[in-house]
Parts: sequence; structure tokens; C-alpha cells
Amino acid sequence: MSALLDTIANEVLNAPVWLVLLVVGGVVFVEDAIFVGFVVPGETVAILGGVAASLGHVPLAAVLVVVVLAAIVGDSVGFEVGRHLGGRVVALKAFDRHRHRIDRAQDFLGRRGGAAVFLGRWTAFFRAVMPALAGMSKMHYPTFLAWNAAGGIAWGSVVVTAGYLAGRSYARVETWLGRGAAVVVALVVVVVLVVWQVRRHRAERAGSADKPSRTPSAG
Repeated sequence: MSALLDTIANEVLNAPVWLVLLVVGGVVFVEDAIFVGFVVPGETVAILGGVAASLGHVPLAAVLVVVVLAAIVGDSVGFEVGRHLGGRVVALKAFDRHRHRIDRAQDFLGRRGGAAVFLGRWTAFFRAVMPALAGMSKMHYPTFLAWNAAGGIAWGSVVVTAGYLAGRSYARVETWLGRGAAVVVALVVVVVLVVWQVRRHRAERAGSADKPSRTPSAG
């Protein structure tokens, strides 16, 4: 495990700064712009950008700016696609297995308006489809942009900072207790993150299954 961590760290440190920023920004943009947030790990890559900053390879401010701008611009592209293509976007076969979740997202957008754009950024699937759904709903772009910018700034700051603090924590533990202890801590953190992601995914699936029975009482 120690060798693996060293290999990953060396790959990051040996990559040009511009390439690290391009990959991080590109993945975040693609996740939001072409509705693949449930496939492309934009959040994970943004966290890794924060880790790279903690290693001193890229400036933290640069990672923050790139992630926030990529999130806002990506969402804006998704909004325009939804506005111009309308229902043809969500009618794609790629979304067939997610049809109920799209219905939930549309219902959420209808009830919450711009706030749904902000809140949707914190869930991978909603983050991918909400901009297009907002465009389809004929929401005014200035309204969308305001909520989109607020969500992009908040989300980008949180995930990049989380990666930065995680990387700094690893370095501190390695300095204080040695590499062996640092590897143990890293493993624990990875396990906790995996368990959290699995539990969140199961909760979302359970919420999807329960939604029809809760909808009549929600109004």
C-alpha cells in the first residue's frame, strides 16, 4: 500500500501543473455539461485536485478557481442544451433506467425552483440533470445563473478543501507517527468514504422507491 501511495503521489507531482488543472476542470465540466454525473466522478476528481494542492504541486487557489468555474460553465452549457433540445434530452435511451429519478428531479425543480439548482449540486445524479431540466422548464437564465453560481462556489470550495485537508492530514500523520501509521489512517479514511458513498446510494434508492407513496402527502 505504501508503494502504491508513493506511485500515485509521484504521478501527480510529475504531471505538469497545467495538465492537472486541465484534467480536474475538464472532468468537472463534462460531468455537468453532458449529463454524465452518475458516470464521470467529477466530485472525486475535484477532491484529488485538493490533494494535489496539499502536496504543494499546484496552487490551492488555482484548483478552487478552476473547479468553481468549470462547475458554473458546465451547468450553463447543460442549461442551454435543455432549453434548446427540450424533452429530447431526457428521452434518450441512456436515461431509461433512470426515468423515475428524472421524474423526481423535475418534481423537485417544480417545487423548489432555483433552490433546486443549488441543492441538486450536492447529489451526483441531480448535479448531472438539473441544469438541463432547468433549461427545459423555461427558467429565466439570470435566476438559474444566480443559484448555479452560488452552488458552484459552495460545492467547489467544500470538495476541494476536503481534498486539501485530507492530503495535509496524511502528511502530518506520516511526519508524526511514520509512514506505516499514515498508511493505516489512509486506509481507514478510504473505507469510511466508501461506506458513506454506499450508504448514501442505498438511501437514494430507498427514497426513489418510497417517493410515490409519499408524494400525495407532500403537498
